[in-house]
Amino acid sequence: MKGEYWDPEIEKMRRDELEKLQLKKLKWQVERVYNNSEFYRKRFKEAGVTPDDIKKLDDISRLPVLTKADLRKEQTEFPPFGRYAVAPKSEWKELHPSTGTTGIPVNTIWSFNDTYTITDHTARIMWGFGMRKEDIVQNGFSYGLWVAGLAVHYACEKIGSFVIPIGATSSERQIYFLQNAGSTVLLATPSFGLYIAEKLREKDINPEKLALRIGSFGGEAGTENPATRRRLEEGLGIDAYDIYGLAEIGPTFAAECKEKAGLHFVEDHYLLEVLDPKTKEPLSPGEKGVLVITHLSREATPMIRYWTNDIVKLENEKCGCGRTHMRAVGGILGRADDMIVYKGENIYPTQVEEVVRSFKELSNEYKIVVTKDRKTGIVKDVKAIVEVISDKYDTQHLKAEVAKALRDALMVRVDVSVLPPNSLERTEFKAKRVEFVEGG
Repeated sequence: MKGEYWDPEIEKMRRDELEKLQLKKLKWQVERVYNNSEFYRKRFKEAGVTPDDIKKLDDISRLPVLTKADLRKEQTEFPPFGRYAVAPKSEWKELHPSTGTTGIPVNTIWSFNDTYTITDHTARIMWGFGMRKEDIVQNGFSYGLWVAGLAVHYACEKIGSFVIPIGATSSERQIYFLQNAGSTVLLATPSFGLYIAEKLREKDINPEKLALRIGSFGGEAGTENPATRRRLEEGLGIDAYDIYGLAEIGPTFAAECKEKAGLHFVEDHYLLEVLDPKTKEPLSPGEKGVLVITHLSREATPMIRYWTNDIVKLENEKCGCGRTHMRAVGGILGRADDMIVYKGENIYPTQVEEVVRSFKELSNEYKIVVTKDRKTGIVKDVKAIVEVISDKYDTQHLKAEVAKALRDALMVRVDVSVLPPNSLERTEFKAKRVEFVEGG
């Protein structure tokens, strides 16, 4: 047994020692991509930087930021994997493209060593929220090309847990195994976790009578939203923990610990920055901006200063659990490309989510319809569409109450539409909450 820590030497390392380790790995990574990748060598030369210029961690700001659009362009011009695959083909193990929900998928590759590293640090963060060898893990993340399912499966194997590789299949099958296999841990997107909870309620199944004790939810923001966490915990009879990853960087490299005080990142393998969304200038700890990540140990397809588009607020103070690695307080606060600028206010879907899920009369589902002027692109109207859980509620009164709560939270008035029960689509994967339409 490993006690409270999977790797205590690393997880409790002093910040100065951790930063020395990061600098050593950063120098190694920058030099190898410069020497072995025409893609990176060209980018660095255009920025007027060589590996010799990286003398301290802050020097990373001299390197260009990398976007998904850059990767797509590269692999289009040099198909199928672009020139950012650095490890020799003999060391490649698996291909994991992005989901392609916002365009063509971006191909990333894991080497044999990458797979080992991903497995180990995924086991570390799962151990951190309390998973143990004796657990029965119902893995409701999608398997196959989507990265999270396999990474978690490998980690369960390393911990020694019993795995039900159910994937993102129907809620009916999920409930069957929750009842009959004695699953103690559920892994899924928060949207799917809420859907399962909704189905349990409809079937009049008491979640407290299930063996389930832990739920870990990722693939989209929301788990650390207080109202969403409360619904997950009450609806499934669990402690709910956030887990984070993205295909281009790694499937699962940050998660909450038992303190539920933010996502702990695996900083011995990933260097984190927070940049201003507009200027791309570095921000200080505690300031909200876009998370940018650099691989420190990835062999096959390393990313240098990858612009995740995810909005975070990082804290580098030691957590109550004793871990010293950086935390994203509140988890992923939103997506830079999901931000809605309306009447001078910045609106994130997670703000709407917190309001909607604070009303016991409303279901977990909601949708935001944004109408933009066809000529100028300026947002003309924002509408929040919600649904009641029962026809017994006065929808006109509820509409006024929700509109007022949204006005207080967003500092701007938005239209509200209240639909009958089960009007909005449910999903086993990632929910699409925002719809953009054009107006006259």
